[in-house]
Amino acid sequence: MRRSGERGSASLKFLVVMAILGATAYAGYLYVPVAVNAATYKDLMQHLTEVAATQGHPPSWLGDQLAKSAPEYGIPEDAVITPATQDGRLEVRVQFVKVIEFPGYPYNYEFDYTAKSTAFLTFK
Repeated sequence: MRRSGERGSASLKFLVVMAILGATAYAGYLYVPVAVNAATYKDLMQHLTEVAATQGHPPSWLGDQLAKSAPEYGIPEDAVITPATQDGRLEVRVQFVKVIEFPGYPYNYEFDYTAKSTAFLTFK
């Protein structure tokens, strides 16, 4: 029995699978550093909020510290940093959009996080 219709099909499937894996790896290469930097920046926001609350710093100090640290974490310069005091607790909200350029598709990574100090650490 001749199988002339199957000739080359394994090579084509291999190329399709490799193209899909390559595209997925490249997308991860572009996306993962942005997501990791954002998660690390969230931790920094929470840490600085707790430090400001325990040491009695004003909300403006908190905003200044986060603005100084922004370039280290790849945060855009146009990020909106809003420190405030609400219900006797310090809180800071950071908002920005970072564009990740995938081939043929720009993805907008939207960051909007609010860090609040815990109530029992608030300096009175």
